Amino acid sequence: MKSLLTVCLVLSCIILKAQTANSHKADIVIYGGTSSAIVAAVKAKQLGHSVLVVSPAKHLGGVSSSGLGFTDSGNSKLIGGLSKTFYQKVYDYYQNSKAWNWQSKEAFHGKGQGTSAIDQESKTMWVFEPHVAEHVFDTWVTDNDINVLKDEWLDRNKPIKKNGTAIQSFYTLSGKKIEGQIFIDATYEGDLMAAAGVSYHVGREANSVYNETYNGIQKGVYQHHHNFKKLKISPYIIPKQPESGLVAKVSNQAPGKNGDGDHRVEAYCFRLCLTKEPKNKIPITKPEGYNPKDYELLGRVYKKHWKETFKKFDAIPNLKTDVNNHGPFSMDNIGMNYAYPEASYEERKAIIEEHRRYQEGLLYFTTTDARVPKKIREEMQKWGYAKDEFTDNGGFPHQLYVREARRMIGDYVMTEHNVMGQKDTNASIGIGSYHLDSHNTQRYVTSKGHVENEGDVGVKPPHPYKIDKGTILPKASECSNLIVPVCVSSSHIAYGSIRMEPVFMILGESASEIASLALKHQINVQDVDYTELKPLLLKSGQILENK
Repeated sequence: MKSLLTVCLVLSCIILKAQTANSHKADIVIYGGTSSAIVAAVKAKQLGHSVLVVSPAKHLGGVSSSGLGFTDSGNSKLIGGLSKTFYQKVYDYYQNSKAWNWQSKEAFHGKGQGTSAIDQESKTMWVFEPHVAEHVFDTWVTDNDINVLKDEWLDRNKPIKKNGTAIQSFYTLSGKKIEGQIFIDATYEGDLMAAAGVSYHVGREANSVYNETYNGIQKGVYQHHHNFKKLKISPYIIPKQPESGLVAKVSNQAPGKNGDGDHRVEAYCFRLCLTKEPKNKIPITKPEGYNPKDYELLGRVYKKHWKETFKKFDAIPNLKTDVNNHGPFSMDNIGMNYAYPEASYEERKAIIEEHRRYQEGLLYFTTTDARVPKKIREEMQKWGYAKDEFTDNGGFPHQLYVREARRMIGDYVMTEHNVMGQKDTNASIGIGSYHLDSHNTQRYVTSKGHVENEGDVGVKPPHPYKIDKGTILPKASECSNLIVPVCVSSSHIAYGSIRMEPVFMILGESASEIASLALKHQINVQDVDYTELKPLLLKSGQILENK
């Protein structure tokens, strides 16, 4: 009997130890490994709180460390706080001659997006290599002794434990129990937000919902070069013969009525890091499952003497590029991401893999297919994936550029009226300045029998605008201890301006300031007094208005 009790006691201790090892607790729990998540974690730690970052990604920094090195800065003078510090740390990194492996610092003459690549006055750098960004984020985490759990995914099949409107804990797929007092969902998808029962929207609202102009379906809107307007290309397998069927990458669905809302999501892509340096180049090869018919439209585009293939091969240091979408048929995999925001992890994985195959195939087509002009083929053959980037993934980016997924619906919703200067706020937590920018959402057949893209919008605000505190807060009735600095409370078209990486970092820092005050006073995040918050943001170097 005594020995049985001893065995039971030992087993109980083993079980308790295992449960303890599998349980993680912090004042502030941040779900996500994005730039916003890391900045939020750094700020929370600086404010004296225990912090836990639970990152589905194995690599920190989101798209900022996964190819988006040509920063969408807008007015860089209005980027403050830790967001600015990130770009200063990038600047500092490149002051070391050892950072310049493939070209000299003096030989780099890259430009930034609306700013200089290197701003000597503010000691910031707005273009950078992916591995440099990841190094900055990793060093930040190490220097601040932040606990990060990588490759840990919210178990979406297990309900989140809540006490009334407050999240208490959630589980990861590996079985880890995550407990906290305040939670921040800084993912691109908003999975924790959704699991917590917070209202959200996927797709485009009708213009009538918020009395907007640039939301909803936007047929015939040509504000960039990402359309077929002047090309007049047939979408049919046998040109001008509808009975032959549609070529690949063209929808057979009616596009809808202008201004109406729909389920469609703006296109995603990977931001590719390519190089011409022979010693640092992985050749472009034929991807598995490659079918040249998938790029039939591109062949027809070239037949119309289109000459802008390399327009968005933006230069970053060390003879590399950040390759973005440009033109009617390019890196954006239009129409292939509609299911992504709400999809299961396995379904998302399949969508991500399809996007990778599409872009790998696009490069291969451009280097090999006879329909591509010889001059362009020969130029593309000089390029390859950078060997010293994404070294565990064959030189291919880890993170798909999820431009938009879920968007929270809080008590305060940012709309184009905020961005276009028609509505102000007295509770600013940061400044935005980028265009109302949406990528295409569908490729359809016009009434005249031509192929066309729809959804691309680019409208410049008259001046920078304030982002309201409520933009990152759910309704108190739904969740009282959650802050959402990425999948913010915004209409689709306003999100097109807010969704830039510097702004996500600004909002991540503000999220932790709000979390800190909520902890200090033991109140709901919605009840944090802005008169107490504002001076703290200003003290941190945040910029709250355009002076």
